[in-house]
Amino acid sequence: MKKILLISLLSGLVLAGCSGKGKKEETTSSSNSSSSSSLVSSSSDPEETSKLREQYKDAMTNENANFPQLSTEVAEDEAEVKLVTTEGDIRIKLFPKQAPLAVENFLTHAKEGYYDGVLFHRVINEFMIQTGDPKGDGTGGESIWKGKDKSKDSGNGFKNEYSPYLYNIRGALSMANAGSGTNGSQFFINQSKKDLTSQMSTDSFPAKIIEAYKNGGNPTLDGGAYTVFGQVLEGMDVVDKIAAAETDDNDKPKKDIKIEKIEIIKDYDFSK
Repeated sequence: MKKILLISLLSGLVLAGCSGKGKKEETTSSSNSSSSSSLVSSSSDPEETSKLREQYKDAMTNENANFPQLSTEVAEDEAEVKLVTTEGDIRIKLFPKQAPLAVENFLTHAKEGYYDGVLFHRVINEFMIQTGDPKGDGTGGESIWKGKDKSKDSGNGFKNEYSPYLYNIRGALSMANAGSGTNGSQFFINQSKKDLTSQMSTDSFPAKIIEAYKNGGNPTLDGGAYTVFGQVLEGMDVVDKIAAAETDDNDKPKKDIKIEKIEIIKDYDFSK
């Protein structure tokens, strides 16, 4: 069974599958200068492609474009949760308009207690913290639609959702996967504090996002491979504490760190 991993490589930080415990499957990531723009023209749905192109153009050129991660307020069309962990609380807002599948999946799992007691099974300081697998080893987890709705989950997971207004900046909540269309239940929080803006192309990232990346994050994960669906509002000190935990050779904390529960502070009605 594939293990859903986030792997740090010399050439960048990428998410990859791993066959066999502890064996990292090396992959290469596309360069920052082409990742976002190439994705916009890759959709098989002409209408979706056209919409993404317009959104990307707006994100790059409109000074008033809205990047919801950059606001500390929870908007009317956003949801809010609190991750209660053994290391402290993490308050997060979610973006159902930009990533409806990921947010509905996450909120439904949270309401049903799916994440209660789940381990942070993989943490890498100055990269990310990963959780959401009920097996606790990176090989498990499934979406709320598995075996129920083939239009949303093929059996391997649900599709990636890309928005030119959401990025893997520090504090961003993103789906972990083992390849395109394999999103299940695992997710990660971008934790890096490093300023990598000198390596970023102004042709591929909006100016406001480049500025945000000065505080950290993982720009090499942008471009649509990993759905960004939330942003930490409070508790980055807890995220940093978890990331700094002593780990074994598989990046698993030696001392169990768990999600005790997820509280829904502000829900979202997906029927409207």
